[in-house]
Amino acid sequence: MVKRLMFEKPLGMRDTLPFFYRQKAKARKQLSEAILSYGYSFMDTPLMEYHETVGRVSATLDQQLFKLLDQQGHTLVLRPDMTAPIARVAASQLKESEYPLRLAYDGPVFRAQQTEGGKPAQFEQVGTELIGDHSAYADAEIIALLVESLQQTGLDDFVITVGHIGYVKAFFSDVLGDDEETIETLLHYLYRKNYVGYREAVKTLPVIEDKKQALLQLLSLRGGEEIFEASRSLARNQSCMQAVNELKQLHRFLKQYGVENYIHFDLNLISHMDYYTGILFEGYAPHLGALLCNGGRYDTLLPSFQLNASATGFAVHLERLVEALNELEDEDERIGIIVDDDSFAKGMTKARELRRQGHAVLLQHIDQIPDVIAFQRDLNQTFNYTRAGGELNE
Repeated sequence: MVKRLMFEKPLGMRDTLPFFYRQKAKARKQLSEAILSYGYSFMDTPLMEYHETVGRVSATLDQQLFKLLDQQGHTLVLRPDMTAPIARVAASQLKESEYPLRLAYDGPVFRAQQTEGGKPAQFEQVGTELIGDHSAYADAEIIALLVESLQQTGLDDFVITVGHIGYVKAFFSDVLGDDEETIETLLHYLYRKNYVGYREAVKTLPVIEDKKQALLQLLSLRGGEEIFEASRSLARNQSCMQAVNELKQLHRFLKQYGVENYIHFDLNLISHMDYYTGILFEGYAPHLGALLCNGGRYDTLLPSFQLNASATGFAVHLERLVEALNELEDEDERIGIIVDDDSFAKGMTKARELRRQGHAVLLQHIDQIPDVIAFQRDLNQTFNYTRAGGELNE
């Protein structure tokens, strides 16, 4: 048993090897620079939180929480997202701060997996929270910042799909009344993007044909701004109309930001984060096969911490962003200095000089290099002090 586990990792965990680590660091820096340029301040929270507070209000399923006990018998969780811990901080240590708060974060989150399935149990998120601004200006700022942050990393082929959770729920209530079981079933199909299953479920409902047709027409509300009028025609109750008006206003602001070409509207959009209350969005990139980023408005989370404030934000899955960038070239900027017994002091002086200039320098004795040519090939530049006549630049 011991031998079998010696080289294995816990389910869903992964090692980050040097090349991928460098790519993550580069993408993280580029995202952070874009976020800082909008006036956001970075912060961090503990890796562990109380289950009774952050664990319970998190949108992560209880069976996906990593739980442990402290010495006082309290149940702790490894943080499953960053939004709930930041809400806790905003409602406590920052409650006297001037609003709106513009906060940002970068750190690992943990969600237990039942089977391997390629899903990570630990992954890194870079994101923002705009707290205390209920306006469409805030929603537009968050989405525009997300687009510009992704662009800053060099990613240009992506789409941000925008919906409104209020429209979907109000539409279902209007058509199906208080049949909560059926509504939950249909919401589940939409969340899974199982549109075939959704259609089959609608066909078997014991409702009149007009209602079935309306439920099926919901699936057509995907595309550009042309869907706004279609959505008004499909559902005319006040809540649906308000949601459409909010989307129209958001679209107008996003045009002013100049990011509308990255925006796609989808009034079927449902998130697994059940604390979203209005605008919500997801980001996709070609060939990725999973969400690149997501976010939206969550106006009921902060009241859970006794703070009457609205909020919106986004989170970028850093590992998936690196995969989407697909940068195969390893830009290794290290400089190598090869020495022998006689030139060690000279090489050390050169290394110290280059390091003071900000370079990463690898000082290596030639006796420990199996293949000098390969060693030189893997570095940006090499100084060789082992040959007659002194240094050789390669």
